[in-house]
Amino acid sequence: MFARLDPARRAQALEALGGTEFDVLVVGGGVVGAGAALDAASRGLSVALVEADDWAAGTSSRSSKLVHGGLRYLEQLEFKLVREALKERGLLLRRLAPHLVRPVPFLFPLKKQWERAYVGAGVMLYDSIGGAGAVPMHRHLSRRKMSAVGPSIDADAFAGAIRYYDAQMDDARLVSTLVRTAAQHGATVVSRARVTSLLRTDGRVSGASVRDELSGVTHVVRARRVISATGVWTDSLNAMSPGEPPFEVRMSKGVHVLVERSKIQLDGGLITQTEKSVLFVIPWGAYWIIGTTDTPYSGAPEAVAATAEDVTYILDHVNAVLRSPLSVDDVVGTYAGLRPLLAGASSDTSKLSREHAVAEPEPGFFVIAGGKYTTYRVMAADVVNAAVSGLGRAVAPSLTARLPLCGAVGFQELWADRARVAVESGLPTSTVERLLRRYGSAVSDVLALVAQDPSLASPVAGYLAAEIVYAVTHEGALGLEDVLARRTRIAMEHLDFGASVAGQVADLIAGPLNWSSEERDAAVEAYRADTSLAAQTGT
Repeated sequence: MFARLDPARRAQALEALGGTEFDVLVVGGGVVGAGAALDAASRGLSVALVEADDWAAGTSSRSSKLVHGGLRYLEQLEFKLVREALKERGLLLRRLAPHLVRPVPFLFPLKKQWERAYVGAGVMLYDSIGGAGAVPMHRHLSRRKMSAVGPSIDADAFAGAIRYYDAQMDDARLVSTLVRTAAQHGATVVSRARVTSLLRTDGRVSGASVRDELSGVTHVVRARRVISATGVWTDSLNAMSPGEPPFEVRMSKGVHVLVERSKIQLDGGLITQTEKSVLFVIPWGAYWIIGTTDTPYSGAPEAVAATAEDVTYILDHVNAVLRSPLSVDDVVGTYAGLRPLLAGASSDTSKLSREHAVAEPEPGFFVIAGGKYTTYRVMAADVVNAAVSGLGRAVAPSLTARLPLCGAVGFQELWADRARVAVESGLPTSTVERLLRRYGSAVSDVLALVAQDPSLASPVAGYLAAEIVYAVTHEGALGLEDVLARRTRIAMEHLDFGASVAGQVADLIAGPLNWSSEERDAAVEAYRADTSLAAQTGT
């Protein structure tokens, strides 16, 4: 029913890379690249999507997990950006990915009573433009009602609050679902496939040399158009083109910490202003995600990590709101990501543009950068529109505004019938609810694994063993990090990055990946070594 991205499918895709001239080659398997591959494939174009690492391995798995318009951008008068993002939020909630994106309420505490009119006007505008009706309207809360909703908030420091709604998702899961949906529409998708050079014919970019990072074999991929959607790695791909870089991408580091849900009593999330930006407290299963920072970063993108100073900054700002302060000992996990921002005159990353840009630095080569996670679909459509102009034949307009992602169709019906699904599967209703919010109607494939092997109903660090297996057999995971860091979020949710369960996970995926016992042991040893180093260099 749904595209199955297993090792056999990858082998077939690698063979197709060298034997096909594609209409479009998309480089970069983050949210924009995956979105561009889906956009192009759904228009009937032949498409290849390659990613040097795993799907969503960079920025696209390390966000605040929010689908939002950016309430603070109203203060910067970015009305167009906010309107566009709120429209996209509505599409994701209602049509495209209701199984992955859901509303969540946020409290905005008010320090002074006079702030109520100012903040309230902004939130009223936020509720009205672009996405009206997709989430409930905001409400004003007195100090007493604020305390009832958020007992952990230091009521003495505030005059009340405004409660408004945004939406949240699992960012890495959204990307892997986009990739599967693109494959469902005919795209050839290959992760661990690195572009090493661009090809040219008659003065035009006509493809790329792509190295399989697992075998070391290089494939020559012919394509009439090449799209770079590489985020903070944009400059690396631009360096393969002799033309002047069309724009500069600067990196801003965003760090988040996780604490257990029991540490903060709060119904929904929380947003508070800082001297530079805003700080979110976001519900995340058994945890709270608290963040983020917004600081310039100039190191290697793959080396970004949370530091002790980052964690202290976050804790200091959230503790200014709470009755009982959090300490470093309360932090159970951290993660750090990089925002790709279009550079401007300001040296302050919080003031750099969150809008996106598309350029053609040389014929046949198109670059997209900037933007917000929420507007990935618009970005994808814009770069594909630019790329197909002059292709020599009529190409349909973008269809993705009305194209549900894998698992969306049938989700609402299954959600309404989740008690029956729980009885038939033998799983608790709460587990079925969690699975439906991760897989939507594709949950049937996960439950089929449990039916075939009941031992796969056993827990692994908050997930089912079946989900670990499914990550490899259906979702394109090729190793421990793919499973622990992105198909599940075990690495993010534990200070040891999941090293303690790496052996258990390796036992589950060794068969589907056709690992020998030596390869299994080497993978566990390498993962534990990497996580040990990360723990030493980070927090």
